[in-house]
Amino acid sequence: MNIHLSTGPLLALIAGILILLMPQLLNFIVAIYLIVFGVTGLLNRSTWHSRLP
Repeated sequence: MNIHLSTGPLLALIAGILILLMPQLLNFIVAIYLIVFGVTGLLNRSTWHSRLP
């Protein structure tokens, strides 16, 4: 059985758990999540454009 995990939902789950455990980290976790999501989005977009003929 193969299990495929996406980075977006996995990061959201980890961030949600950390916020529940330590609410004072909310700003830090949100900032890191947005940066990671933005970078992965840009990398996926750049590889998609390079495949076009």
